[in-house]
Amino acid sequence: MAALNPPLCDFGWKAPDFDLPGTDGRRHSLEALRGPKGLVVVFICNHCPFVQAVVDRLVRDARDLAAKGIGFAAISSNDVAAYPEDGFAEMGEFARRHGFSFPYLYDEDQSVARAYGAVCTPDFFGFNADLELQYRGRLDDTGRNTPRPDARRELYEAMTLVADTGRGPADQVASIGCSLKWKA
Repeated sequence: MAALNPPLCDFGWKAPDFDLPGTDGRRHSLEALRGPKGLVVVFICNHCPFVQAVVDRLVRDARDLAAKGIGFAAISSNDVAAYPEDGFAEMGEFARRHGFSFPYLYDEDQSVARAYGAVCTPDFFGFNADLELQYRGRLDDTGRNTPRPDARRELYEAMTLVADTGRGPADQVASIGCSLKWKA
């Protein structure tokens, strides 16, 4: 397992469009997912220990951000031939087990991950109402460790700022996670 950090925020970069199948049996487009105040797109997978460590807090923050007008979607782009535990049926079970209130989408050909420049799981992209990138940081500072009760909710705080002002914080700390599993 190689732990990687994505680059920091390229403020104003426009979200590439997509139309992907979800574990809920529907297709989801970028436009349909966006909330009135913005959108978070996070690249995750089922097997990554970094994702497994944060998934409950991810679900909490997605729920709390929805109340602020921020849409939320998770995308899995991993090579399922090499990592069958990240397959589409397994994604559905993962989403149900963790109570996802947001779509969990499958990027089978990895074109969306490439368009976004996704690097690792989890890799967060926070957009404003105009779908301009405002956050490319982490969920919080606990990584794979047990969360501390006083841990700052960095994604939540950043996207609350985006909801209120349209702009993300100037200071951001990159996420860390397992490398995306690219097809050969």
